[in-house]
Parts: sequence; structure tokens; C-alpha cells
Amino acid sequence: MLNTKMKHSKSLIMVSLLALVLSKNTQAEGVLKVCAEPNNLPFSNDKGEGFENKIAELLAKDLNRSVVYTWQRQGEGFIRQTLGSGACDVVIGVPAQLEGVKTTTPYYCSIYAIVTRKKSHLNIHSYADPAWKKLKIGLHSVGSDGSNSPPAHALGLHDLGSQVVGYTMWGTDDESPQGDVVKAVADGSIDIAIVWGPFAGYFAKPFGSQLIVRPAPVEPALPNQPFAWDIAAAVRSDDEALLVSLDDSLRRQSAKIQGILKNFGVPIIKLDPVTVKPQALQSTQ
Repeated sequence: MLNTKMKHSKSLIMVSLLALVLSKNTQAEGVLKVCAEPNNLPFSNDKGEGFENKIAELLAKDLNRSVVYTWQRQGEGFIRQTLGSGACDVVIGVPAQLEGVKTTTPYYCSIYAIVTRKKSHLNIHSYADPAWKKLKIGLHSVGSDGSNSPPAHALGLHDLGSQVVGYTMWGTDDESPQGDVVKAVADGSIDIAIVWGPFAGYFAKPFGSQLIVRPAPVEPALPNQPFAWDIAAAVRSDDEALLVSLDDSLRRQSAKIQGILKNFGVPIIKLDPVTVKPQALQSTQ
């Protein structure tokens, strides 16, 4: 009798555990767990105002899921602390060459851009142009890892470092300085800014025709410093199922995604097939 009761109890426990597992799987299938920065417009913020927020919502709706965010500032350890820890399942925007993760088919390509005042009539096509010597040039400051942006390398190659004014691109909970470098062009504090395209387009947009945004010149002498990047979504290396689902969703929603990017002023380019692609990037583990 005792053995029968014990077997019955074990059966109940197994049934309960199975029900719990099925419940968790059902819940997991009902959400899209997204890793994102809480204060990094135009990409994302914790109010859902960035274009990556909009794309995440669009993809989740297409997959019959709801978005759940894990907020984490980008920097050293970002991938490890988010995707790697299982805290979330997807990063909406990363370079398609990022290593240590699996990336979807790229859904847009952007480029570093220059921002100038319309009335200044600057039309620079090369870093060898003597006009740079008379300009105050705004750049986003180097990251905490000490890496410089491709435009910074190009300016350094042409001995233009003394012309550079640095601006931070990392916000806090209370401040959003990412657009200060573009605002400085508008108010005349600097003459020209060279920033990643989405920053340029988004922060120049409120100034209307006062500011002009153009692709930044590419420096032929620096082939390993790409000025254009294919952007994709990233998942863990072992999450093939989610990768396939996201690829299918990105394809279905391509037109709407392009509309979102256009609305945010993101400069979009098509790379020539023979263009040298960026080398693979090591993820910040």
C-alpha cells in the first residue's frame, strides 16, 4: 500500500513538473526578450521611443509575441551580460560581422555622415581637402576601450587632430548628450560634425533645411576602417530557431522597417558588391 502511494506521489510530481515546463515554454513562446539601452536615442530608450524599439514591437507583433526588455548600457561585457547570461534573447541592431553571436540577414546599411550648416556651403569630398584646416570638427569621443572611430583615424592620418572637438555619446539616466555634436553645428559652435549616420539624420531632422547631412568621405588609405556597416539582429549562437523566425519576420516586414528608418532620418545606402566588407568584429564579451 505504501509503495502504491509513493508511486502515485511520484507520478503526481512528474505530472506537475511537466506542466510547469510546458507552462514556461508557452510563456517563452509568447514573448520576445530584447536587450537594449535605456537612454540611447535614436536607437532605443526605456520609453520605447527609438527606432529599434519600433522594430522590436513590429517583429514581436508579427511573431504573435509581446516585447519584454532587459535594459543594459552598452560597453564592455554587454553581450555576455545580456545574450550570454540568458537575460534576453535578441539585440535588435548590431554589425552583421559581430562574432560570438548569430546574426540575421542585414536589414539596413548605413554610413558615417557629415553634418554642416546650409549657409556655410561646405562641399568636402576628401580628407585631403585644405578646407579642413580652417574648420572646427565635431566627433563623438572615443569609447572606454580606447578605440577611435573611422573618421577619427582618417582625420589623424591627415594631421587634422588639432581641429577636432570631442563630444560624448554616452547618456545617463537624466541626460541624453548624443545629439550635442549636431546641435553644436546648428548653433555655430563648430563648423562640421562627422558622426554615425543614424545620429546625424535623427538629430539634424529638427533643424530642417538649416542643416545638411551627407555621407562622409571614405579614406582609401584606411581599407580596414569601414565607414559603412550592414546592420542585423543578433541572437545566441545556439538559438537557431529564433534566428530563422526573425529572418522570416524581417523579410515579411521589410517595407515597414524601411519606413521606420526613413521616419527617423537614418541615412540608408546600398553597398556595391565589390566594396570591401568590414572585417569580423569581436563581440565585447
